[in-house]
Amino acid sequence: MLIRSFERGHVDHGWLNAHHTFSFANYYNPQAMGFRSLRVINHDIVAGRTGFPTHPHNDMEIITFIIQGELSHKDTLGNSSTIRPHEIQIMSAGTGIAHSEMNTSNTPTELLQIWIRPKDSGLKPSYFQKNYSDFPQTQGFKLLASHDGRMGSARIHQDADLYLLETNSELELEVTCKFGHAWIHVLEGSVCVNETDLNQHDSLGLDETNLKIQISQNTKFLLFDLA
Repeated sequence: MLIRSFERGHVDHGWLNAHHTFSFANYYNPQAMGFRSLRVINHDIVAGRTGFPTHPHNDMEIITFIIQGELSHKDTLGNSSTIRPHEIQIMSAGTGIAHSEMNTSNTPTELLQIWIRPKDSGLKPSYFQKNYSDFPQTQGFKLLASHDGRMGSARIHQDADLYLLETNSELELEVTCKFGHAWIHVLEGSVCVNETDLNQHDSLGLDETNLKIQISQNTKFLLFDLA
């Protein structure tokens, strides 16, 4: 599955300018209902002094990845924090959780919100937030979230791992996906994955274990390894 940035759903509410990789809210594309357990990738730009008022979730692993700016979070578990670049936040909604996400600054906040379906329903809600700047790297990849919480990563309740690669250099890599399926979302720059060229906010899903990746300079992308 290949979804170019210009093919995504788009809505502009004034306070929120959002692009949807997969069907979401009023955007419906029967050819883009998710990939494996990955259900949502929303690229949101939230205007200053606005945000998402308190709203509920259940039975979903919700990942917030800040690209620039910051977002203030409050939830019914009692968490109150500010999420900034180089931090990963994961909220396991489980049996139910409500939260708000507000941009309390005067400048826009840009982020990805990612939803992954959990393996089991009715889990106990939980919250995780951590700065990943010093996370260890393997082949240049940082493990942000994983099914087992290894290497200090956030734990998600699904057979899925989420990696980030940031580089200022050209690279060629061969990567093996242990769960057998890969989703790539480019944040900056360009990459070529198994002979498919991808640019900023393009996404590619592959039902393949082995990936050959060519990376240009000044590139950042997310790699999901999915069962």
